Amino acid sequence: MYPRVCSSMLAPSGKAAAAAAAAASRIMAAARGRRLYSSASAAESDNIEPIRGLDLGVAHSKLLLRTVASVRASDELRAAGVAEGETRKMNMCQAVNDAMRHALATDETSVVFGEDVAFGGVFRCSVGLADDFGRERIFNTPLTEQGIAGFAIGMAAMGHTAIAEIQFADYIFPAFDQIVNEAAKYRYRSGNQFDVGGLTIRTPCSAVGHGAHYHSQSPEAFFAHVPGLKVLMPRSPIQAKGLLLAAIRDRNPTIVFEPKILYRSAVEQVPIDDYELPLSKAEILKPGADVTVVGYGSQIYALENAIQMIERDMPGVTCELIDLRTILPYDADTVAASVNKTGRLVVAHEAPRTQGFAAELAAEIQERCFLRLESPIQRVCGLFIPHPLVYERFYMPCAVRTYEAIKSSLSY
Repeated sequence: MYPRVCSSMLAPSGKAAAAAAAAASRIMAAARGRRLYSSASAAESDNIEPIRGLDLGVAHSKLLLRTVASVRASDELRAAGVAEGETRKMNMCQAVNDAMRHALATDETSVVFGEDVAFGGVFRCSVGLADDFGRERIFNTPLTEQGIAGFAIGMAAMGHTAIAEIQFADYIFPAFDQIVNEAAKYRYRSGNQFDVGGLTIRTPCSAVGHGAHYHSQSPEAFFAHVPGLKVLMPRSPIQAKGLLLAAIRDRNPTIVFEPKILYRSAVEQVPIDDYELPLSKAEILKPGADVTVVGYGSQIYALENAIQMIERDMPGVTCELIDLRTILPYDADTVAASVNKTGRLVVAHEAPRTQGFAAELAAEIQERCFLRLESPIQRVCGLFIPHPLVYERFYMPCAVRTYEAIKSSLSY
């Protein structure tokens, strides 16, 4: 199994090392260089159990609203008042850009800044904003994440809407003190006389297939431990636009982690009008009766594939898929209601398993749903190692590992 191969790689010795190396070679040969969470053709992995020809990844996802009709049918977009309006085909990068455009156009105190954002940023999320709104509102900063965060806190404290970009989530740690000890505590320590509610920090996160140690991390759990912050991670262009606008306008400092692998790969028909999606509200993407499966961000697509395999291989079983969306404060009520119905829970995220956010959710649901649980709560997460390069496929909580966790939960 994948987890056993991965665990053996941490400290191989003797026969265990040889067995792990042989198993890894077989799997890698079968995969023939393809990442199991990618959107490449399934033809390359027909002989890998339990995939057997299933089209994997975001490119084949049924969760994306790719047609105008699917937008019209969305209850959430109807509630936001934009389901019947004009849409435009956008990837997630373009949707983020569109959200910032609306924020800048409707709030003259809003500013966007960070490393290289004036020319569009390394992922081009801010392209064209400086031309349209001026370089006094869209500007570059020195290469200092602590300085970016501190400057953003100062601007927000003076009444501005500060939209700061940390170029990669892996480099947010120099800003940790400013975010945790200043931004998160500003309102509390002043007895609500002052606040930095106009602060939003955007940052690209998570695996991209070639980022290795310093361009692949998912550090959301570090900030989910901090009272005074809001933390979220969208899964798609429509979600990114609505959640980012809600974050910018929310009167609390907010961090928006954006899975960078979705910037180009996730494409939807996005309403062009201004709209917000609710923070701290999970979304049930697929109803089911036998097991609850929870994730957020790009991990949602691995969970979708795992559910497809389970429901194919176990006729009659249905899985409920929930996108948490907001990680702090998270929607425990929706998850608990689902688990009280299904009796089982599988939680997945890319960050390492040890002390990851899945542990918090598992503990909360165990307290709320203990008498209704039919099996131990399962966690499917990244391995407890630095994010690897050549072995990234073994690190990832892919569809196969999630499939095994759901199967284990159902057969307990």
